[in-house]
This record gives sequence, C-alpha cells and structure tokens, in this order.
Amino acid sequence: MITEYLVDVSRLQFAATALFHFLFVPLTLGMTWLLVIMEAVYLTTGKEIWKDMTRFWGKLFGINFVLGVTTGITMEFQFGTNWSYYSQYVGDVFGAPLAIEGLMAFFLESTMVGLFFFGWDRMSRLQHFTTTLLMALGTSLSALWILVANGWMQNPVGAEFNYDTMRMEMVSFAQIFLNPDAQNKFVHTVSAGYVTGASFVLGVSAWYLLKGRDIAFAKRSFHVAAAFGFAAICSAIVLGDESGYSIGQAQQTKLATMEAMWETEPAPAGFNIIASINEAEQKNNWAVQVPYMMGLIGTRSVDKQILGIHDIKKLNAKRIINGVTAVSALDLMRENKARGMENPQALIDVFEKHKQDLGFGLLLKKYTDDMSKITPEMLSKAVDDSVPRVTPMFWSFRMMVGMGVLMLILYTLCLFFTLKGNFMQKKWLLRFALFMIPAPWIAIEAGWFVAEYGRQPWTVYGVLPTYLSVSNIDVKNVLWSLAGFVIFYVILAIVEMYLMVKYVRIGPASLGTGKYFGEKTSPHLINPANKTEV
Repeated sequence: MITEYLVDVSRLQFAATALFHFLFVPLTLGMTWLLVIMEAVYLTTGKEIWKDMTRFWGKLFGINFVLGVTTGITMEFQFGTNWSYYSQYVGDVFGAPLAIEGLMAFFLESTMVGLFFFGWDRMSRLQHFTTTLLMALGTSLSALWILVANGWMQNPVGAEFNYDTMRMEMVSFAQIFLNPDAQNKFVHTVSAGYVTGASFVLGVSAWYLLKGRDIAFAKRSFHVAAAFGFAAICSAIVLGDESGYSIGQAQQTKLATMEAMWETEPAPAGFNIIASINEAEQKNNWAVQVPYMMGLIGTRSVDKQILGIHDIKKLNAKRIINGVTAVSALDLMRENKARGMENPQALIDVFEKHKQDLGFGLLLKKYTDDMSKITPEMLSKAVDDSVPRVTPMFWSFRMMVGMGVLMLILYTLCLFFTLKGNFMQKKWLLRFALFMIPAPWIAIEAGWFVAEYGRQPWTVYGVLPTYLSVSNIDVKNVLWSLAGFVIFYVILAIVEMYLMVKYVRIGPASLGTGKYFGEKTSPHLINPANKTEV
C-alpha cells in the first residue's frame, strides 16, 4: 500500500543521491574545458609549463570524475527500484534521451578520459589535444541528454497519453529535444559548471600565490581561470534570466512560489528582494520590492500579468474538477477492457475532451480511488497540494542569486587586476578567491532544489503526480537503502576531499617528473631580483 510516508522517504532518498552526485558533476563540466584551453596553449606554444598545468589539473579532474561516475550509476537504478510506476508510465519517453546519453556521450567521455591520462607519451601533441577536446565534448553531451530528459519532466511536450496502453508515448522526438525548458536548463547548467571549474582553479591558484610557491604555475592558472570564470558567470546570469522567462511560460506555479507572489499584481509585477513569508495566512507580512522587475523577467513585457498563488489555485481547482471527469472515464474504459468489452465512442470522446486535465484529476487519487466519493475537503487538499511550500522556494532561489552576485563581483575584480598585472599584490583578492571556492556548489545545489522541489506535486509536470509514481515496496527497505546510500556517499565525499587536498598540497610535484621536488617556486624560472619570469 502506498502511504505518504513511503513517498516522502523515497523522495528523500532520490534527493540525497542526486544532490550528492551533483557535487561532482559541475566540477567535471568546468574542468574539462579549462584543460582544453591549457592544452591548446601547449599545442600552439610548445611550452612545457602548459603541459604540466594540463596534467596537474587533469589529475584533480580525474579524481573527481571517477567519484562522479560512481555516484551517478547508483542513482539511475532508483527509477526501477523506487519509482517503478513512473518508469512504466513515461519510460517510453524518458528513457530515450537517457539511452542516447549512455551510447553517445558516456562511452565517448569514458574512452577519452583513459586516453587523456595514458596517452601523453603514446600520442602526438595534436592527437592528445584532440583527445582532450573530445573528452570535454563528451561531458557536455552527457549533460545535454540528461537535461533533455529532465526538461521533459518540467515541460512534457512531444508526448501524448495512450489510453490503450496506459502510458505516455512519444509523438515528436524533435519537440522533446528542442523543448525550451530543456535547452535553457542545459546552457544554464553547463555555464554554472564552467564557473565551478574556474572557481576551483582560481581558488587553488590563489592559495599557491599566498603561500609563495609554484608562482609561474599558479600565475598562469589564475590568468586562465579569471578570464574563463568571468565569461562563464556572465553567461550563467544571462542564461539564468532566460530560464526564468521559460519557467514563467511553462510553470507559473514555480515562478509564483519562487517570488512569494500571493496576489496577482498589476503588470509589470515587482520583484521581492526579501520578504517575511506567512504561509499560515498565505501572505507576506512585509517585503522589500523592486518595482516592475519581475514582470520584465517573467514575461519580457510591461503589460502581461504574472498570476499570483491564489489565482493559480483557483485555476487548478477548475482543472482538478475537469480532471475528475477524465479519470472517471478512464476508469470505466479500463474496466471495459478488463472484461473484454469494446469501449463506446461516446465514452472515448468524453475522455479525449478532458484528458488535458487528467493529471490534475489524479491528484485526488491520494485521498480516494473512487471519484464518486470526492468531498469538498478532499478537493481543498488537492488544490493545496498543487502548489509547493513557498518559504523554501523563496529563500533557496535567493541563495542561488546571492552566490551568483558574489561570484560576478569576484571575477570582475580578478579579471580587472589580472589585466592590470598587479593581482599578485592584492592579498585580499587572493583570499577572496580562496574563500569563494564553495560558492558555486552552494548556488548549484540551491538551484537544483528550486528546479525539482518547485515541480511538486508532480514527477512529470501536470501529467503524473509524485504520489502515484512511487513503487509499492516496504518502507523499511527504503530506509535501509537510504542509510546505506548516505553512509556510502559520505565516505566517497571524504575520499574526494582527502585526495584533492593531498594533491593540492603536493602541487605540481605530484606529476612525478622530479622537476618540482625541493622547489619553493616554479622551476619555470623566476628572477629573484624582480620576480619576473626569465
């Protein structure tokens, strides 16, 4: 029997594994392209220091990549174990991009990773650079197809429900691939990954410079990370704005809860910077607002309204009532089919007329299986269920934005002083870069929380409620597996931190060439009189 506790525990397990997995993914996305840039300079100039930079940062990338793959594989098995009805209901659609990801992207990046590490002395410089480029392309393609699948869950285009098979079936692969939600999510996510990679290289390089060691090595790494990171954070902010616009088109509920917008305001709506949210009375006690800003972000106009939560609930109530008719018709059709009877055309026509609201009608399945026994209290609960809690959405979004603003300030300063050539004298800037290493991870985890929690109560937005998606299994098994996953993933996180810190402390000497042992500064010569490179 499906209980609300089982659903909550299953959601918690998937959330824990997904958030743990995404500690590793963005660094992989960002580091690969930084390696491409460094090796491109080595390819064109032939200077050994750029090869050493590629190999050293590549070693840290490799540690992260291995642990990311480990956490990702276990996560996907949960679709079959914990979310079996979801897999049966939408597997024909959701499974296609994931299969392509495995065949096109994962095999490519996994193969190229091996060649990257073991091909330095077996391939020419051009061949090895091509390997690095294909490795980076593979990681981006992997993100693309996974986010196409996730984008479909946010905005289920290109598929229709088949009442004969009781499944969602694909009708247009092109619509699924070109889904605006998927494409916006992809470019925003990979940009955030680029920021993560840049922040890691920037912060570690700043630490070397503060310690006065491996100066030439750290200086060049800082240059690359500052320029790449500035472009990436600008891209992430611009594309985040575009993602906000697509949310406003496809998921008005998510947009309203992100902004704690209880009432529909005259267009263009203002943006709440901070607010005191009163969920019990469904209002804001007070708010600091920027006039017009939210209307411009969410609608790209000055005359289109953004619906408030109260008006959205009214619309959802109508869709739930309409969906009850679709669910009742579908139940009759299933009974007729089980008895070997043909469904009358009139019944099919009723279902077809109301099927666009089938998912909303299914929200009531949480409270009763018999649509003829619905009470006003059940309807009210279903309406309340159709909107996620506002407080965690509101503050998670602001945490993401706040980290983004801080990173924009950091990279603007780093690029400015890098171009001036005096960033090494700005100890406060180097410390700022070092302390900001965790910032992109905080922003990304908060952003994913907004994306996934904000979709609730749906597994597939407007189509399949989360309550119906879960497997009918013993909750004790879920609890045991949740405990096992958490313990296992914490161990992996500790291993990653230990290995990363170990090799960062050793520095370029970890390459094992012998050049760096006993060197306080980089072997790529520094004139001690004026600290300039020879």
